[in-house]
Amino acid sequence: MTPTKIRFHKGSQQLELHYGAEQWLLSAEFLRVHSPSAEVKGHGSGQEVLQYGKKNVGIVALERAGNYALKLIFDDGHATGIYTWEYLHQLGANQAQLWERYLQQLHQAGKSRDADTSVVRLIDPQNQ
Repeated sequence: MTPTKIRFHKGSQQLELHYGAEQWLLSAEFLRVHSPSAEVKGHGSGQEVLQYGKKNVGIVALERAGNYALKLIFDDGHATGIYTWEYLHQLGANQAQLWERYLQQLHQAGKSRDADTSVVRLIDPQNQ
């Protein structure tokens, strides 16, 4: 499934995708934390690496990868993910669920979307 329209909004750092009547805006942060690269997805099930501190990440370049994908280059140096048209469609169609799951994973790991924020967990000395 090939997008019918692709537009990148530099100011808001959002990728606008149209697949016929379906359309989505995907933020740079969302795309970065859901990169299809081995660095993020790992090399098999259960090897995913939680991405955190990416709230203000930006996209510095988009390159077409043949007739089947986009390569996104982020300002944090990440440039190894190839986002196929099918994968981008899946991200758009499942954006709300994927984002909610990501936020839950951050919370469970005690991590933050902000690069310079650490989550502090207080230990109750009576329950040690």
